[in-house]
Amino acid sequence: MKPSALLPADRPDVCLLAPPAANVAHGIVSQAVLTAPGLRVTLFRFAAGQELSEHTSTARVLVQVLSGGCDFVAAGHTHALRAGHLLHLPPGVVHSVKATEELTMLLTQASNASA
Repeated sequence: MKPSALLPADRPDVCLLAPPAANVAHGIVSQAVLTAPGLRVTLFRFAAGQELSEHTSTARVLVQVLSGGCDFVAAGHTHALRAGHLLHLPPGVVHSVKATEELTMLLTQASNASA
């Protein structure tokens, strides 16, 4: 059985983030990197022009752009993110994202673990 995440939650391990999640011609692909109590790390790949509409998260969020670029709207302010940028979102902030070119980003969600 293939694991659902790239890294196991119960032991040290290493995974390769490049090449990123499978290439996608006209959509969005996501791959769980690590899922553990209070922590979730997901690798996203967006085709140029793809977007996620406004939403919120109950978790604290870090968005790290690995390649490409996007317009990331958080609390009504647009941030033009490029490779190397790191964005922080406190819980409950309304946000959306639109890939201005092919985009690969790592999303980390941290919350109080209810284990």
